Amino acid sequence: MIGQIHPYVPTLPTSRLRRFAWWVLAYNLLVIAWGAFVRATGSGAGCGRHWPLCNGEIVPRADNVKTIIEASHRVTSGIAFALVIALAVWTFKGTAKGHRARKGAAASTVFIFGEVLLGAGLVLFELVAHDASMKRALSMILHLGNTFLLLGALTVTAHALGRDSSPRDEGEGLARDALVRVAVVCAFAFMLVLGASGAIAALGDTLFPARTLGQGLADDASPVAHAFVRLRVIHPFVALVTGAFVMGVAALVRARIPGRSVQWSGHLVSALVVVQLAAGLLNLVLLVPVAMQLVHLLLADFVWIALVVLREEVRLAQPSKSRNGPAPASDVPPSTSQVVPVTYEAAGETR
Repeated sequence: MIGQIHPYVPTLPTSRLRRFAWWVLAYNLLVIAWGAFVRATGSGAGCGRHWPLCNGEIVPRADNVKTIIEASHRVTSGIAFALVIALAVWTFKGTAKGHRARKGAAASTVFIFGEVLLGAGLVLFELVAHDASMKRALSMILHLGNTFLLLGALTVTAHALGRDSSPRDEGEGLARDALVRVAVVCAFAFMLVLGASGAIAALGDTLFPARTLGQGLADDASPVAHAFVRLRVIHPFVALVTGAFVMGVAALVRARIPGRSVQWSGHLVSALVVVQLAAGLLNLVLLVPVAMQLVHLLLADFVWIALVVLREEVRLAQPSKSRNGPAPASDVPPSTSQVVPVTYEAAGETR
C-alpha cells in the first residue's frame, strides 16, 4: 500500500556479521602482536623517516630484515584499518537504528584512526629503534591506551551483534547497582595504569636488556640507571595490585549480579588474570625474550577483552526478584486458606 511504513529489516544476516566482527577483533590482536615484535626487535626505523611509504618507495627493496619487518607491519596495519571500516559500514547497514553494535562500530572507527595517527607520529618524529626519550615513552603509553580502547570497542560491537538486533533499553543490570558500576569503572582504570607501566617496562627491556637476572635487579636499583630501567621495577607491583583488584571486582560482580553469562564471564576474567600473572613472572625469570613479550601482551589484551565482555553481560543482566522487592501479584501463587470451597447442594456436602 502506498504510504505504508514498513519496519526496518537488516539487509545482511546477523550471524555472518557477528562472525565477521569476531574475526576482525582476532585479526587486530595479531596486528598488535606483530607491532610489539617490531618494537622488541628494534625494527621501527626499518623504513626510515617515511610514512606511509617505506624508504620513499611503495614496494621497498628488501635490503635488510628490519625493513621487511616494518614494511610487513604497515601492510597488516593497513588491512586492519580496512577491516574495521568495513565492519562499521556493515554494522550500520545490518542493524536497526539505536542498536548498541552501532556505537561500538563508530567508536572502533575513531580508535583505528587513532592507531594510524599514533603509528605515523612514531615514524615521522623518529620515536623508534634506539630512541630513549620521554617523548617516546609518552607516545607508547598513548598508543597502548588507544589500542585497549580499540579492542574494547570491537568487543562491544561483536558482543552486541550476538544479541537481539532490535533496539531496546539496556543497562538495567549495571545501573541498578552503584557499587558494581563504580567497581567496574575502577577496574578499567587500573588496567590502563597497568598498561602504561607495562609499556615503559617493555621499552626499558628493549633498550637496556639485562644479561642476567641479578644484573637486571641491580640496574633497577641503580641511581645512575636510565629512567626507563628504574621505572620498570614498578611494573610487577602494579601488576599484582591490579590483578588482585580485578579479581576482586569479578568476584563482587558474580556475588551481586545474577545470570549464568555473568558468572561465566566473571570466572573467565579471574582465570585470565592468574595466567597473566604467571606469564609475567616467567617473562621476568627468562629475561623477557621476544616470544614471551608477545605472549604477555596478548594475555593482557585477553584480560581487557574479558573485562569488557563481563561489563556487557552485566548491562544485559535481568533484575533479581530477591533484590527488587516482592514479586508482582500475578506471580504470587494464591494461598490455600483463601480458596473458596465448592459446595454441592444436591449432595449436601462440601469439598
